[in-house]
Amino acid sequence: MAELAPAGTAPIAAKVGLGFILKKALISALVALVLFSLMIGVRTEAGPEGGLIYWTRFGDLAGMVAAVFFGSIVVELLRRWWGPVDTPKLMPEGARKTLSLAGRVVAPALLIFTVLVPVIFYDQRYILDLGILVLTYVMLGWGLNIVVGLAGLLDLGYVAFYAVGAYSYALLATNFDLSFWVCLPLAGILAAFWGVLLGFPVLRLRGDYLAIVTLAFGEIIRLVIINWQSLTGGPNGISGIPRPTMFGIPLTPGENGLAAMLGIPFSPSHRLVFLFYLILALALITNWATIRLRRLPIGRAWEALREDEVACRALGINTTTTKLTAFATGAMFGGFAGAFFATRQGFISPESFTFQESALVLAIVVLGGMGSQLGVALAALTLIGGFELFRGLDQFRMLVFGLSMVFLMVWRPRGLIGHRAPTVYLQHKQAISSDLVKEGHG
Repeated sequence: MAELAPAGTAPIAAKVGLGFILKKALISALVALVLFSLMIGVRTEAGPEGGLIYWTRFGDLAGMVAAVFFGSIVVELLRRWWGPVDTPKLMPEGARKTLSLAGRVVAPALLIFTVLVPVIFYDQRYILDLGILVLTYVMLGWGLNIVVGLAGLLDLGYVAFYAVGAYSYALLATNFDLSFWVCLPLAGILAAFWGVLLGFPVLRLRGDYLAIVTLAFGEIIRLVIINWQSLTGGPNGISGIPRPTMFGIPLTPGENGLAAMLGIPFSPSHRLVFLFYLILALALITNWATIRLRRLPIGRAWEALREDEVACRALGINTTTTKLTAFATGAMFGGFAGAFFATRQGFISPESFTFQESALVLAIVVLGGMGSQLGVALAALTLIGGFELFRGLDQFRMLVFGLSMVFLMVWRPRGLIGHRAPTVYLQHKQAISSDLVKEGHG
């Protein structure tokens, strides 16, 4: 029999909990005071005579420290109210059904809205450009999701395949006068080839070691692009990259243009709408291919590798080919996105393929939920589109971005739509006789 707790235990526990929260908030405020003292409290600049001048902003510093103190209290109270991450939450049945229905509706509604964006915002170039950028990162996120989310291989150099695809299309189109539709598959094949080359050195690596090698690979590709000036143009990049055509018909104002053939007035928005639907089609092909691959034996091998590499080998799965196919497939879609980026910009340079791009794409995959296609799309929309919402905040924009990532990782450690459900599972539970699981008979 369990003993009853003495009277007054709950108030004592509450007092202890309140003291712990205040102590934690105070420590957070002290850390913020130390970190922000030189960043916010003191501002320095070069004076008119070359000397260093400074002035204090103690009011801003006090406000930031107070925000950290009270924010820490709010976060801890919400965490205690919400409970541990892995515990079941008490939610009414009606609310649970509503959320389940909303989850099934979000993806089709988002797709329908995306298809209608060029129709709704036809004359708003800024929104069309932003939509193209978001879809580009959605495609990159889905490509990296194969490597990180499905196979569980941490890749910090994914921008290398993005760069290979872009430079492959630019060099083939400018030197051999090939069309976009011919160069697009070639760019994907070349990027997949480099993905296989990356896969061989990392066959025996896992975790942090794998991340370091992939990071080095991305930097090697960038340095080669900068220094091989006779081929890549070096820091000057490659300009005059041909634009894509619609079945060989250019989207130009001339007599041979699409508008003249259709007998309609030419508008610069025609090319933007075409590029929007082009990247949307490429992204949907990436999504469809990923979903199909997950249901194939290679997709199940990726998931087994992600869960436990030792158990994967014990099952007789060839981890060498499994890793190589993951790197090659993810790199191929990165190459497709790079080719589109090159034809959209008309100019590429090494500054577009830095480690910041790899970090941003990886953040999209992690925040969206590794292995979740819808989560990656929502994360790309939030991160890329969210930057535009906070553009007026200037230097505080990155601070808001970092805080949002921290809060999301606190409440949703597995991402917006994080799940690790296996592709193949039993639809109905089956009872197993105890005679079949005895020692020596299982």
